[in-house]
Amino acid sequence: MHSMHETMISNPVKSQRPGEFFKKLSTAALNDLESMEFPTLYQPGQLLFFIVVSGEVKLSINSSEGKRLILSIAKAGEVLALSSALSGMPSEMTAEILYPSRIAVIERDQFLGFMARHPEVYPVVTQELSVQYKVACEQLRTVALSGSAPEKLARLLLEWSENGQRTGAGLRFRFSLTHEEIGEFIGASRETVTRTLSSFKSRRLVAFHGSMLEIPSRVALENVAGV
Repeated sequence: MHSMHETMISNPVKSQRPGEFFKKLSTAALNDLESMEFPTLYQPGQLLFFIVVSGEVKLSINSSEGKRLILSIAKAGEVLALSSALSGMPSEMTAEILYPSRIAVIERDQFLGFMARHPEVYPVVTQELSVQYKVACEQLRTVALSGSAPEKLARLLLEWSENGQRTGAGLRFRFSLTHEEIGEFIGASRETVTRTLSSFKSRRLVAFHGSMLEIPSRVALENVAGV
């Protein structure tokens, strides 16, 4: 008769982790990767590197003149600085905690060893890099190629609402960034964001409920966004 411990070793159970990257890993690869993680609780404003276990992280790039462009908000299940871990070069992005978050840090040599032990991970990593590149391109397209500030902001709100909660009054999602930070997403000033949000509110394109933002009609906002 096998003991319960022996059964668990011979039949490892794949843990349930959020994020497409982890869902594509084999059970052996995922368990190996998790064995290298040392999740630590970080406070807002601290910098970090690699896997978001819980919480949200703001990713941005900065110019030599001090201007900042926010690229995305990384959530649970996302991997950070993957290209840096592969190339050995410093990351060009700055990562900043938005909410108290648990971050798993893995050293570069450990991660490269992990990939060597699990060759099936290579296409997963390649696909993840492609997704991150696409997200960055979409953000740059919004900032550089979209016309007006209302169009840019409408596109951003539509993107954020994709995983929002559906209610009888529309789509609702957490909206706790400052107007200045929103401006850094769309390349606009804080004053422009304030005026645009006020206009959206008066036109009933959005509604605020504390830290939650509600979109009564996605179609109406899509018309503003030109999509």
